[in-house]
This record gives sequence, structure tokens and C-alpha cells, in this order.
Amino acid sequence: MDTEKLGQSRFMNFIFKPAGASMESRLRRWLMPPKKTLLGADIRPGQVVLEVGCGSGFFTLPAAEMIGESGHLIAMDPLSVFVDRVARKVRDAGLNNVEVLRRDALHTKLEAASVDVALLFGVLPFPTLPLDRLLPEMHRVLKAGGTLAVWMFPVSFGVPNGILRSGLFTALGKRNGVYTYRRSEDAG
Repeated sequence: MDTEKLGQSRFMNFIFKPAGASMESRLRRWLMPPKKTLLGADIRPGQVVLEVGCGSGFFTLPAAEMIGESGHLIAMDPLSVFVDRVARKVRDAGLNNVEVLRRDALHTKLEAASVDVALLFGVLPFPTLPLDRLLPEMHRVLKAGGTLAVWMFPVSFGVPNGILRSGLFTALGKRNGVYTYRRSEDAG
């Protein structure tokens, strides 16, 4: 499946536009405060963070605030409607530490070993992101000692075990609903 073409599809952008509005709801922010979830990923000031599937930007601005001006956040989504929305939010907030890209997470085009933390929040399990192709790309872009943070909603469908079976990551734990993994150095 060509996710690049899918991201430009008028039909897909039309279908997901209403979903973006529901992702922004006050009820969602109340039930699931984004900063609390992000704390589970243990992101810190000065880090380079990759947000895969940024969607409407629910986590983007809070993550950018947490990494501070010395950090760099790469917000990535294949859908134009979301990339445009998040880019506008970033511009309106006057953030200089966020780069918004319309890209396929299976082919990020990022430099190898360039990211401290990769966030996979609400994107797994998803048919266009098969673990056997996504995990090697996340391993490739993460720096030595880098972490993968995975938050799944509503269910995990075996994703945590699939990540461990890949041999590319070792489990660190689970906090605030976020599973964290360290990049294995002897894999790949």
C-alpha cells in the first residue's frame, strides 16, 4: 500500500477530517490529558522527538512545550489535512522547535540515528503500519540508547509482544498507559 498516495487522496482526507475534530474535543482532553500521557514517554528538554501519526496535533504542542526551545519535534503524518492543520497550529503558537512533515512512517527519509524518542501514540495497531516494516524504520532513526514510546487506544492486539519479538527493542516498562522500549544495539 502506497501511504504517500493515500495521504494525498481526497477521499481519505475527507473521511478523516471529522475524526480530527473529535480528536480535539474538550472531553478527550479532560479524560486523557496529553501532558500526562506524554510523561509516560519520559521526554525531556533538548531531545529530538519523532511523533509518528501526529493527526490533529493533540500531542504535538504539549510535546513541543516539554522538549523546550533546545529540543526538536518532528510531527509526521501521511494525511495532508492533518499536516496542514498541525502546521497552522504550530505557526499560530509561534513554535520554532517543531517541523511538520507529510510522510509515510515506513519511509521517514530521516537520517539514521537522528532521533532520541519515537512516539507511536494512537497509531498502532493500524493496517497501513505493519510492525514488521515499521519497527525496523524506527530502529534505524533512533539514536543508540533511544526509546520507542507506544500508547494504544482502545486495545493493543498483541502489539507489545510483537515489539519484543522483533528483537529490535527491549522493554523498559509502562507508565500512564505508555509502553516504553529501548533500542537494542545488537539488532539490525
